[in-house]
Amino acid sequence: QIQLVESGGGLVQAGGSLRLSCAASGRTFSSYTMGWFRQAPGKEREFVATISWRTDSTYYADSVKGRFTISRDNAKKTVYLEMNSLKPEDTAVYYCAAKKVPGTYDFWGQGTQVTVSS
Repeated sequence: QIQLVESGGGLVQAGGSLRLSCAASGRTFSSYTMGWFRQAPGKEREFVATISWRTDSTYYADSVKGRFTISRDNAKKTVYLEMNSLKPEDTAVYYCAAKKVPGTYDFWGQGTQVTVSS
């Protein structure tokens, strides 16, 4: 089992930056692949980025590639999402999630709101 708590959301102007954090509880954080997802009003939740448990390899949605960076600190049991060059269309509730590989994202945080004003 793993519990996740996101933080770092807020209101930022277009072109600005934010860093989201997701703190995990549980002893086996390093064995989970971690992901960030987001859900905008009236839209379905969508994938943003993931970082693997074994190799720290990363993968991004095309919409954020080159602007967002996912990273993890296993000693702090925390995963980060650095967001730069933010756009109004990045406005959403951002969720972190964890999964064992192979498997699905079974563990989710409560979400943190990111609002980008134009």
